[in-house]
Amino acid sequence: MALTPLDIHNKEFTRTFRGYDEDEVNEFLDQVIKDYEKVIREKKEYEEEVADLKERIGHFNDIETTLNKSILVAQETAEDVKNNANKEAKLIIKEAEKNADRIINEALSKSRKITLEVEELKKQAKVFRTRMKMIVQAQLDMIENDDWDELFEMELDQTDEEQNTVEYQLSDNQS
Repeated sequence: MALTPLDIHNKEFTRTFRGYDEDEVNEFLDQVIKDYEKVIREKKEYEEEVADLKERIGHFNDIETTLNKSILVAQETAEDVKNNANKEAKLIIKEAEKNADRIINEALSKSRKITLEVEELKKQAKVFRTRMKMIVQAQLDMIENDDWDELFEMELDQTDEEQNTVEYQLSDNQS
């Protein structure tokens, strides 16, 4: 068992005729007691500090374990998210390709339809042009007809009578 400061204080030495100076020994023992008490206090403080540090280390070890687990979970989650994102991206690409094919097919269909309509309009324009030519030609033929010459050669008197008749009809219509 370790000595205590009280053990040192209570220690009695046997006295001999030519022994040590009692006051010197007592002063020395007092100094030893003080130093020994100081060492014991420091030891106790260090033991408390060590216990506190061990507790903190334990706490930090728990935190480290928790963080490591969290990191693993985060890595697994990130991997899952990445895999899901890749799957979703592939699905989006497939859907986009299908939509693109559909759009292209619709565009080709519309293009064919428009081409047919354009051809039909060209035919109709040719028919219209031919008819227009025929109408214009018929009008030209009417203008070049000899009946115009006869009309210009008619006597002026007949024309005056016809004009009076037209004027009379107009005045009746206005009334």
